[in-house]
Amino acid sequence: MAEPLIFAIPKGRILDDALPLLKQVGIVPEDAFFDKSNRSLMFRTNQDHVSIIRVRAFDVATFVAHGAAQIGIVGSDVIEEFGYSELYAPVDLGIGRCRLSVAQPKDDAKQIGNVGHIRVATKYPNLTSRHFESLGIQAECVKLNGAMELAPSLGLSRHIVDLVESGSTLKANNLVETDRILDISGRLVVNRAAYKMRSKELTPMVQKFRELVGQV
Repeated sequence: MAEPLIFAIPKGRILDDALPLLKQVGIVPEDAFFDKSNRSLMFRTNQDHVSIIRVRAFDVATFVAHGAAQIGIVGSDVIEEFGYSELYAPVDLGIGRCRLSVAQPKDDAKQIGNVGHIRVATKYPNLTSRHFESLGIQAECVKLNGAMELAPSLGLSRHIVDLVESGSTLKANNLVETDRILDISGRLVVNRAAYKMRSKELTPMVQKFRELVGQV
């Protein structure tokens, strides 16, 4: 009997949107998945040949790229940040829409202008560096995994690069969005090698997602 397919889904903002899509393509996690006191990370589903792992968004890309999981759902920000050649992203699921933006203090009248070097707090050092490099600016990236909005007020950096949805968090921390780097949505990702080796299982699954979001 073949090993079960491992489907990686992210904790956090995309999860609530991803679960209804999974259900519509016929994949429903076991009850333990919905038990908030359950500390397990791998769960069975209603399909004997499919198991689900629930991990951090950045780790979804790593698990799928390295073949530990064969398929997953993750934001395009994560795909672009890592740039794994082993990841194939065949379907834009249209969920978890937001943007990756540069922000700075509202009362800071200075624009980046011709500045050659700046410090930026972000969890996206690769995307951030590439963005500022395209502007002819060297960005020193200070890696943070959260609470990015605190960096300017505490003197860690004048600029941040972070996910923005409504902009309310920026406003609450007296920050303003100054540049948009990337529009983001949730994507279905597949390990390229697995897509060839286990095409009989993965191709129909990918096709169901395509049909679901009208990308046939």
